[in-house]
Amino acid sequence: MNPSPLYTVEQYAQEDSIGFLFHQAKLRLTQAMDERIGDLGITAAQWVVLKQIALRSGETASALCKCSGCDTGSMTRMLDRLEEKGLIRRERSTADRRVVQLHVTDAGQALLPAIVPRVVDVLNTAVVDFSREELDMLKGLMRRVVANLDARAPQD
Repeated sequence: MNPSPLYTVEQYAQEDSIGFLFHQAKLRLTQAMDERIGDLGITAAQWVVLKQIALRSGETASALCKCSGCDTGSMTRMLDRLEEKGLIRRERSTADRRVVQLHVTDAGQALLPAIVPRVVDVLNTAVVDFSREELDMLKGLMRRVVANLDARAPQD
């Protein structure tokens, strides 16, 4: 741990804030992904949800909200759009009828392999001038930021 804070009120500048920089990076990644996969009829946000459902077949909307930080209303609208496109289906759990599980349809499964190479292209564009060591360091540092924030003490 640092003996003194790296950010101070007196020296704070939004454009140098890691929150601002992370946000700008995410915005640009999302824009680039939308441009790269838009012709497939899916957005970057929809891709993220579709991929999560594919990885965890039977996932629930509430579990997706927890892992994505998305509110339930937004997630419901996202799932509605994916279902309208025929990429996912909702099924009532046989163990608990109150639970609705999410599954990727055959059409959704067929779309995944077409998206992945485009996503990889965008990620490679973002790190085009990075060395493997720099990329590994960046990912490690970002994981530390996430872990630090996960470990924070609750505020009153």
